[in-house]
This record gives sequence, structure tokens and C-alpha cells, in this order.
Amino acid sequence: MEIAERCTLKLQKVDNPFPAFAAPPGHTVDSYFEEICRAGFRKRLETAIRPLQNRGLLRQPISEYEARLEREIGIIKQMNFSGYFLIVWDFIRYAKDHDITVGPGRGSAAGLLATYCMEITDIDPLQNALLFERFLNPERISMPDIDIDFCMNRRSEVIAYVTRKYGQKQVAQIITFNTMAAKAAIKDVGHALDLPYGEVDRIAKMIPATVGVTIEQALQDSPQLQVVYDNNPQTRELIDTAKKLEGLVRGAGVHAAGVVIAPRPLTDLVPVVRNKNNEIVTAYDMKAIEKMGLLKMDFLGLTTLTVIDDCLKIIWRNRQERVDMATIPLDDEKTYEQVFHRALTSGVFQFESGGMRDVLRRYRPTSVEDLRALNALYRPGPIQGGMIDDFIERKWGRRKVEYGFDVLERILKDTLGVIVYQEQVMQIANVLAGYSLGEADLLRRAMGKKNPEEMARQRDRFMQGASEQGFNKDKAAHIFDLMEQFAGYGFNKSHSAAYALLAYHTAYLKTHYPIEFMAALLTSEISKPENVVKYIKKCREMGISVQPPDVLFSDAGFTPHGSAIRFGLTAIKNVGRNAIESILSVRNDLAAKGKSFVSYWEFCEKVDLRLMNKRVLESLIKAGALNSFGRRAQLMVAVDRAMELAQKAHRDLASGQHGLFGIFDEYLGADKKSEALPNTPDWTENDRLQYEKEVLGFSSPGTPWIAMWRSCTICQG
Repeated sequence: MEIAERCTLKLQKVDNPFPAFAAPPGHTVDSYFEEICRAGFRKRLETAIRPLQNRGLLRQPISEYEARLEREIGIIKQMNFSGYFLIVWDFIRYAKDHDITVGPGRGSAAGLLATYCMEITDIDPLQNALLFERFLNPERISMPDIDIDFCMNRRSEVIAYVTRKYGQKQVAQIITFNTMAAKAAIKDVGHALDLPYGEVDRIAKMIPATVGVTIEQALQDSPQLQVVYDNNPQTRELIDTAKKLEGLVRGAGVHAAGVVIAPRPLTDLVPVVRNKNNEIVTAYDMKAIEKMGLLKMDFLGLTTLTVIDDCLKIIWRNRQERVDMATIPLDDEKTYEQVFHRALTSGVFQFESGGMRDVLRRYRPTSVEDLRALNALYRPGPIQGGMIDDFIERKWGRRKVEYGFDVLERILKDTLGVIVYQEQVMQIANVLAGYSLGEADLLRRAMGKKNPEEMARQRDRFMQGASEQGFNKDKAAHIFDLMEQFAGYGFNKSHSAAYALLAYHTAYLKTHYPIEFMAALLTSEISKPENVVKYIKKCREMGISVQPPDVLFSDAGFTPHGSAIRFGLTAIKNVGRNAIESILSVRNDLAAKGKSFVSYWEFCEKVDLRLMNKRVLESLIKAGALNSFGRRAQLMVAVDRAMELAQKAHRDLASGQHGLFGIFDEYLGADKKSEALPNTPDWTENDRLQYEKEVLGFSSPGTPWIAMWRSCTICQG
């Protein structure tokens, strides 16, 4: 203790948080950043901006794009953030070069023309009226923070690339600390005090199931808990002790997305630990990392991107058709009518919930801008404030659309006079009161924090500015009140624009490629049986039959098979990836020769028995994946004999003793393979039901499994 008191340590923020980015010879980081932006602008001009201009759909002149890009480049260089943008551009370029799907944007970074030109994002900020200052405010200098969505299955490849590029000593994921919640604290203390489990569990269940509830709050909200606390000394000791432990760290984990990229070895800057996978993780959590001034990036895995990527691959395999999501029409009437107007949005990103479906039926969106607004409005604040109902009434002319001042029409027209987005608050302050967009961003933040003193200063500033601009004082005060009211609900328009585009992409694929889309969607949920059952029912509603797994046709994931979908082999328990790859490899080799598996015996002989053992074979039988070779009971009885013969065939082949027709031909006779299975009575329906549930994992409380299977138009073997 004496030594500790004599120690003095003051942690300092990192002077330069960015690792060195190696610009090509002849370039500085600033000049290379500018070159990438300008080259990207020329590309976007030809592939996206001029085509809109030619169709009369471009909302801003090209000169405005040029001026905006010039301003953004100047501010980014002035704030010394060129290296940051190049770091992000580099790993996104790597992802795209390696066919790793990247999202169109996330958060306010989608509001930059620079990120659009660098292909970090795919949202045109001028076409969507997005603001640079919402992301990077020169009047409030703070670290930029670009979060990126990647395909869930391949996100780790991008992190691995960043680790290789900047070095293992400079890249790490971030630790998280799991704290002891109210119920956990009571259970742990009860265990330590050696109290009866049933009694401790009874007390823990008295804690209300409210997220974040404390023991103190629970005593106030649960009269039953208060009574046992007052009347039972043992319970009082339990709860009082639990209060002292509540909120303490119980264990450590790894942040789902956060990655630190440091300018020098992390051990020089922060403590690090190794997790159970022997990976280096910072021992400071995310907030501490940010206080240290280190560069933190979120590499997020988004299942929707995986579904889209898988769907496009399936379309190519199934139809030999390449679909470029960057060039699909955003005004496809069939997509809006079949999916959004009818609210058939299963699998459509962020539009699946029952409440959202009700809103879609009432509103009937006809553009991505409509989807963007509904996505922003469908949150607790706007719903409880009646904003969605007001929005729908205005859409159908049952309530008058008013803007307050004519100059606000261009800002609020897309949202029918309703302030939906934070960017609209900024634009209104800019137009009515002469705020710079940087000042307007500070106003937006102040409104979000609801600090009374700051809001009083901002009101005076706004009213003075509106007066100087010649606007009516009372009407300007009313507009400020509306801004203040809606600022608490206002959503980030850049984020909403990016995610509305993703929603449209999923809806478009579902409309025009329903079998491929549903196969990709089912594959994405293959580890969640309850969701597989749900989407099988949706397939049935769409007129798509989902057939059981079959080693002659099924791939690892759910697979289009004519006008139907075949179950994926991965859905079968105990059948691992290596076994599936062996089956598919042999099947593809046979297909190349114009053949396929002709019998159970041949199947066992051809596949690699080191990968497909008896347990795997039994699971395939129970799931019905070998029904093409015979009845399940026959196949199961013959498992041992099939394995024995297959192993002998493999031994003979290895020793060069394999006969002209193969060992199975010798045993059975080449023309009688299908007749040689034991003549065994088939399983009862209940037995088949139990086996299917065992290996497919599906359950539906209160509904016989076999009936559900048939109701989903899945054929029984």
C-alpha cells in the first residue's frame, strides 16, 4: 500500500491515433486521398450521376457535386483525417476485390460525397439531401467514426486482412465486461450462502422482468418481494448482500464488432490479454479505448448481406443470370405492389414486424424515400407521439400538409411537412435562422441532450437569426418548438437512407427471384429450427414447395430444385461440413460422367468413410435424405452391413484388389442393387416423427410434427 501511494501515473491520450498509411511513391497521404476521391467521382459521374441526369431525375446540378466534393476534401485535409479515410477505403477495397459483400452504408458516414466517391458507401448524398456536417463538423472537432457492415460469413476475413497489414501487435478486438444483474446477484449470493436452490429461485423470480431493473427498484415495484424482505431475516441478508454485488463485473467477453488499430504496438499504449481462443484483446473496454484517443472501428456482420450474397450466387447457379444490385431499378412497381402494399415482407430487412406490416398496408409506399421515412418513424417515440398516424393521414389527403414557411417546402416535402430526420432540423436552422451547418449540428446535439440553459441560448440565437432573415416572429417560434419536440424523435437520415436501400434490395429479390431468395433466407436461419419452420410456412403461402433433404439433390444449404426448394444437408444434426463436402464432391464427379448414385450400397462405397461414420449415416436416414434408395427402416437395418462392405471395398481398392465390377456388384449382382435391402416393415408414423424431430430439431408446441410437415407441402419419404 505504501508503494502504491508513492506511485504517480497519469494516462495521456494518444497524440496521433492513426496508423501510418503507406501512400504510393510521389504522393503524400493528403494528395493520395484527394486523387482517390477525384478518380472515384469521375467513375460515379459516368455510372450513376449522368444516367440520372439523362432521365431527368438528378436533383442537383453537377456543379453542385463538384463544389461539395471540393469543400469536403478541403475540410478532411484541414482536420488531418485523410489517413483515416484511406485506411477505411483500403480494407473495403480489399473486401470488394475478394467478393466479400459490403453494406451500402451505416450511420452518418453515408452523408459524405467523399465516402460515396471512394466507394466506402453507395448512397448519393446530394440525391438524398444528406449532410456532411452530420458526420464531420469542423466547428466541433471529434474523431471520425465509420462503421461498416459486412457479410456475416466473411467479416473475419476483413479483420484478418487489417491484422496482416498493420501487424498483430497493433490490431486487436476489444474486451467487454459482463456485470452482475439483479437476479444473477441474488442467485450467486444464495449459492454462496448455501441456501436452498428452490427458495433462492423463488425470490429471484419476484424481480420484475424489466430490462436494467435494480434490486432497489424491484423492492419498490414488487410488493411481494418487499414483504419477504421485511419479514424474513434470512431473505433480508440475501438481498442486502446481493445489493453490494449488483453491478460488479462477473466475467469478460469480446465486443461483437469493435476493433482497435493502433499507431504502434498496443502493449505500449494499453493493457492486453488473450481470450480463450488465444486472440489478443484489449483489457480496456470500448469507452476507455475512446478516452485514450485510439482508433476504434466497428466491423459488423449483417445477416441480410449474407442472404443477398447467397441469393445472387444461387441465381447464377440456377439461371446463369448475373444480377447487379447497383443497377436494379428503384421504382419497380411490381416490388412495391407485391411486397410492400400487400405487406408480404417476411425476409425483407427491417420491415418484417407485425406493426410495420400494418403501417405498410395503410401507407402503401411507392418509393425508396417512403421506405426511408417509414423506417425512421417506426420507433417507440414517433409511434407513441402519433407521428405515424399523422404521416399516413397526410399521405392520403385527410390532413393538410403544412410547412410553416414556403422556404421549408423543399426540406420537408418528402416527409409531408413532418420533421422526421435530424438533418431536417439542421437544414431548417440553416435556412430560417442563418446557422452554418456546423452550428446547426451543435443545435441538433443540444436539442437531443435537452439541457435547459443551452436550449434557452439556442432559442435566443434562433429567434434573432430568423428576425434578421425577415421571418415572422411568432411563426418562427412555433417552428423552433416543433424542432425541439421532434429532435428527440428525429432519426439519422443517412443511416435510414442506407438501410431503406437494403430493404428494397431484399424486396426486389423476393419479388423477381422468389425461389432463390427464400432458399438463401432459409439457409441463413438453418441453425434456428423455429425460424426455419416459420419461413417454410411463408414459402407455402408463396406457392413454393419445400421438399425434404435428399443426397441426390440437396446442397449444404437450402437448394432450388425446379419450382421447389430442397432442404439443406447442413440442417441435419450430426452431419458435419466435411461429410457434406465428401457427399457433394462424389456426386459432382458422378454428374460430370452423366451418372448419379444408384443405390444405398454404392453411396456408402463412394463417400469417404473417414468423414461419414455410422452416426452420420443414421442421421441421414432419420432425416429422409436417403429415401431415394429405399424405405428408412430397411436402410437403418442395413447400416452395419453397408459400413462393413464399404470398408472392405476401400481396403481392397487401397491394396489394388478391387474387382472389375466393384465389391458391391459381387455381393449383390450388378443389376439387383435396389432389391437387396432387407425386407423390413417400415417405421410407424410416430417413430418417423420422433426421428425427424431428433435430427432436424424442429418443434411446434401443440402441433403434431407430421401435420406441420405436410401443411408446409414437404413431401414425406
